[in-house]
Amino acid sequence: RRLFTKRYNSNYNMTSKKTFKFQRTIYSTAEHCCVPLCQASSKYNSLLSFHTFPSDAEIRRKWLVAIRRDKFTVTPHTRVCSRHFNKGDVREPLSETGRRLLNKGAVPALFEWNNFTLPTSRPGVWERRERPPPMTEDDGDAEKHNANCFSFEQTRFLQPMDEMFMFLNYLALGSKQRDLADRYGVHQSTVSRIITTWSNFLYTVLGSVRIWIPEEKIRAHLPAEFKDYADTTVILDCTELRCQCPSSPLLQSEMFSAYKSHCTLKGLLGVAPHGAVTFISQLYAGSISDKQITRESGILSLLRPGMAIMVDRGFLVDDLVPCKIYRPAFLSGRSQMSACEVRETQAIARLRVHVERLIRRVKEHKFFDTEIPLRLFGNINQLYTVACLLTNYENGPLVKAWAKNPE
Repeated sequence: RRLFTKRYNSNYNMTSKKTFKFQRTIYSTAEHCCVPLCQASSKYNSLLSFHTFPSDAEIRRKWLVAIRRDKFTVTPHTRVCSRHFNKGDVREPLSETGRRLLNKGAVPALFEWNNFTLPTSRPGVWERRERPPPMTEDDGDAEKHNANCFSFEQTRFLQPMDEMFMFLNYLALGSKQRDLADRYGVHQSTVSRIITTWSNFLYTVLGSVRIWIPEEKIRAHLPAEFKDYADTTVILDCTELRCQCPSSPLLQSEMFSAYKSHCTLKGLLGVAPHGAVTFISQLYAGSISDKQITRESGILSLLRPGMAIMVDRGFLVDDLVPCKIYRPAFLSGRSQMSACEVRETQAIARLRVHVERLIRRVKEHKFFDTEIPLRLFGNINQLYTVACLLTNYENGPLVKAWAKNPE
């Protein structure tokens, strides 16, 4: 052990005497480059020159932007080394004792993050490729033949009818955009653009048609089942669509529905007694109450004192609506309801089931079977409204017995 320690100490003393020194320059003060990731110093490098910032405010601002130091305080001792300038920006000294100077308006452009190279300038339109020689008649016929043979492989232009059919596949069948892109032979971004375009177009076209029906027409087409509630103008109910949960806890609390135990979007639907959609609200956060959505949806401006609405028990809107309300009775602390209230509740429930049937028709669009992703929130109101409006065109009556025989 002693022998090993003695040899180790002797070796250490021999190596400790060896010193390594950088070659110093003759300058008394050292200058350092202020550019990030640059460790150049005049103390150990006599080949580089170090330049102060220009006095011109505009050129100085360009220097700060170029070296990526916006909030940087420039002092008289702040330097930028010559390795960050192009060769044409630096003037060599005329004598051996002279200093290198920069041309007027020179800005540093070579850095560590661009590998000390400048991006190549973009060629002009006519410099990018050689112009083909003029074609003869034989060449033109061959070119037309090749274009007809391979036009399908190069590009695919969809007709408006095909685009609309693609949109209906997306809405009714719930087809994925990647699947539609493969089926129609187009890019997935094209599918997304077509869906957005057609949803906005149908939302504008179908939304321009007035769907609210006056009282006279409703009474003229009133089904016989509503004879005891002949003044009913609209049956109201809410529907909820499952959506992706946002990452923000605040948004999660606003979107969470206690009824569905999930983040949802909630909308108010109105149905005429004969089964036509007469009112569609926009979608709200799932935590909104039935009373609040009735207040904000705009349905109150359409109701008049001579009308009547039919709602569920959760719609406590007696202080909001200016008309009569048909609603199932409450127990209100009693052990049971009276016979009259039971019969009335059963009658209203049999008639209110029609709005449930309409909501089921809307949700037969397979697009609403899965969670609505957050990326579609900018277009979900259009998709939902179009799906509701299409039920007035693509389906028969809610009850087959209500269909009138042609005269």
